[in-house]
Amino acid sequence: MLPATTIPTRTLAAALTVLVFLAAVPAADEARLSIYSSVATYTLPVTTRTGREYVGLLEVLEPLGRVSSSAEGRHWKLRYNNVDSDFVAGRTRAKIRGRDLDLPAPFLIENSRGLVPVSSLGTLLPRFLGNPVNFHEAARRLFIGDIATQVTAQLDASTPPRLVLNFSAPVNPTISTEPGKLRMVFTREPLVPPGSQSLSFDNAIISQATFSESNGTAELTIAASAPLMASFSNNARTITVSAASQGPPPVGGASTPGETSAPGGMPAGGGTPVAGGTPAPPPAPRRILAVVDPAHGGTERGAALTDTLAEKNVTLGFARLLRHELEQRGFSVMLLRDGDDTLTLDQRAGTANAAHAAIYISLHAASQGSGARVYTALLPREGPDKGPFHAWNAAQAPALLTSQNVAAAVLGEMQKHQLPARGYPASLRPLNNLLMPALAVELAPGPNGVSDLPSANYQQKAAAAIADAVSSVRDRLGAQP
Repeated sequence: MLPATTIPTRTLAAALTVLVFLAAVPAADEARLSIYSSVATYTLPVTTRTGREYVGLLEVLEPLGRVSSSAEGRHWKLRYNNVDSDFVAGRTRAKIRGRDLDLPAPFLIENSRGLVPVSSLGTLLPRFLGNPVNFHEAARRLFIGDIATQVTAQLDASTPPRLVLNFSAPVNPTISTEPGKLRMVFTREPLVPPGSQSLSFDNAIISQATFSESNGTAELTIAASAPLMASFSNNARTITVSAASQGPPPVGGASTPGETSAPGGMPAGGGTPVAGGTPAPPPAPRRILAVVDPAHGGTERGAALTDTLAEKNVTLGFARLLRHELEQRGFSVMLLRDGDDTLTLDQRAGTANAAHAAIYISLHAASQGSGARVYTALLPREGPDKGPFHAWNAAQAPALLTSQNVAAAVLGEMQKHQLPARGYPASLRPLNNLLMPALAVELAPGPNGVSDLPSANYQQKAAAAIADAVSSVRDRLGAQP
């Protein structure tokens, strides 16, 4: 049983498992590698072995195309699209496309995972991808192809002065302030330096803008002698930084027509300026949070799609693409797992409910059929509710109609994207246990059969359809309690 309007807690044990999962989320200062491409933007954990940094090669390539691997003794063989490679544990020489490649440190195999030195990625990946790679090794930021976001800065010496930052693509940084500084941290944008790492301005209030990057993120720091605020315009392609007013902020927080201020880096209509002093800004409007759940993981492999391809690997790559598509449409996204983690159904439901998400999307894969199948909850018969409490397996009841509407929108968008799809109600946990609109999408083989399932291009088509559908019903999601 669980309260109808609070976090569901079926038992103390269930609550503790949720807390254990949240405690296992990697700390912000753990080493990580960010990869930017036209297909996906994603972050991977970095492991240190014998004083060297390593990363899983399968995990690097998985979101970018069809990939499979197998371990045979000391040999670890990987196939990416039509490219074959052979690595040997303890050796510093590998073979890719039939040609030798020297590694700066020995290749490692751990739990059937192939680990390569992070410093090798700049020369290793072009052999697989056939595309140029720009690797900022010290910052652990890797750019595949012509993907970089450029920024230009211009100081308008008005009163008060305004620093106008124009970006070549929409951005959504996290913004924070401290005395004398405003920081913008870009965690998912492929932002590159604006020609010079530091720009100085002959101005008494805004004196300098500095670019830096480290541990998979980029940062712009604006130095000033007065509290600053940031406002967004031009569909999040322009950020204007100006001195914060010491009086009450203007209605809606916009400093000029067509601009929208955004606390915490969130482009939001009618937001409030980010100020580094008093008065405190009014509360920010709630931004819609989507929870994306790659099914299975860890010890639970899911369906054996082929002899070497497990469902858990397909759903993780699919989830990363969907996260990117939703973020491009202005959603905040929580990925319930971004690695090979084992999560119980109660952990998945409890974490999504605790996050007060507006929508939950579970992702699956199957080797039978074609296109996709979209599921909503089929609720079991339960006894009468007891006061403000609802049965755990019927928690979805208040949101079920909206879930069905979202599912209908997904089916419609998939048809537009030329993906055959059908919808079904199903007694499928954890859908029954969720307080917000929830659905499960099962990706089936494409025109080329099962080989399409790990294809980034095939997954991208489905991810774009889902994101378009969710975006089309955004207002209904925002109305959920």
